[in-house]
Amino acid sequence: MTRPSSSVQTSTEPDISDHNQETRSIMNKIVVITGASSGFGALTARTLALAGHTVYAGMRDLAGRNAQQVAEVAAFSAEHSVDLRAVGMDVTSTDSVDAAIAHVIEEEGRIDVLIHNAGHMSSGAAEAFTPEQFMELYDVNVVSTQRVNRAALPHMRAAGNGLVIWVSSSSVKGGTPPYISPYFAAKAAMDSLAVSYAGELARWGVETSIVVPGSFTSGTNHFLHSGRPADAAVAAEYEVKYGGLIEQVSEKLAALSPADADASWVSDEIARIVALPDGDRPFRVHIDPANDGSEEVSEVADRIRIDFLKRVGLEDLLTPHHA
Repeated sequence: MTRPSSSVQTSTEPDISDHNQETRSIMNKIVVITGASSGFGALTARTLALAGHTVYAGMRDLAGRNAQQVAEVAAFSAEHSVDLRAVGMDVTSTDSVDAAIAHVIEEEGRIDVLIHNAGHMSSGAAEAFTPEQFMELYDVNVVSTQRVNRAALPHMRAAGNGLVIWVSSSSVKGGTPPYISPYFAAKAAMDSLAVSYAGELARWGVETSIVVPGSFTSGTNHFLHSGRPADAAVAAEYEVKYGGLIEQVSEKLAALSPADADASWVSDEIARIVALPDGDRPFRVHIDPANDGSEEVSEVADRIRIDFLKRVGLEDLLTPHHA
């Protein structure tokens, strides 16, 4: 599979050749995206800005480690005459998240689209990671979404409409090679949370879409910035029997993916979902170049979810009740 498809529910820069002032949508949306300093987040922020939306690109430490990214955001906005803004947001800090969302509300008065993209990869033998490392990874990949939701959702619920997009991973239900287990487990928890939130937000008119990228070996910094286990002694013991496993998996995934696989497929799909009319958006889409089986399993899981909600008389939770 080379392009996204959706489950049923009742390069490093985006291509700008088809975007200009005339073709930008007149339906401007206020978008907040977490983890937008690089990778899928940065691509998505730029693509949505080119589509005519006002985009707040959340990233931490604006004056320090991400100062260059802040400058690049400003330069991109000026060059393309779009409304793309960096906003300080450390998703591991409740105070930082609350301040960022309050800033957006003060400037815009609303949030139309919330994108949970922030995440951190780790690789290595699971046993060699300390419990504290697991907690830190869960904090970034899972608990952070709860911080952002508690800050942003009251405004979206009050408005009676909106869209929450969760950037999941094909590892949640697809092929899961060893040595990436802390990240896989965290993504599975986030995906499960997204499914539960979908039903709890439907009667408020807030829509949910879960975007499921597969492995992209270029265009993101997941593996480059991947965390490593702190227990070097245990890690060394595993290397005796599993040495070179990560490199083997990476090489095979690259070989399985089509030559034209590009991280911009993910940002383009998110922009397509945002542009769809309220109530017409897919519950889940897959963008999986290596086709690791996630889509097939997800189709069954999502069908069972639909059937179960119908059986218990909660069919109305399958579609948002827009004000």
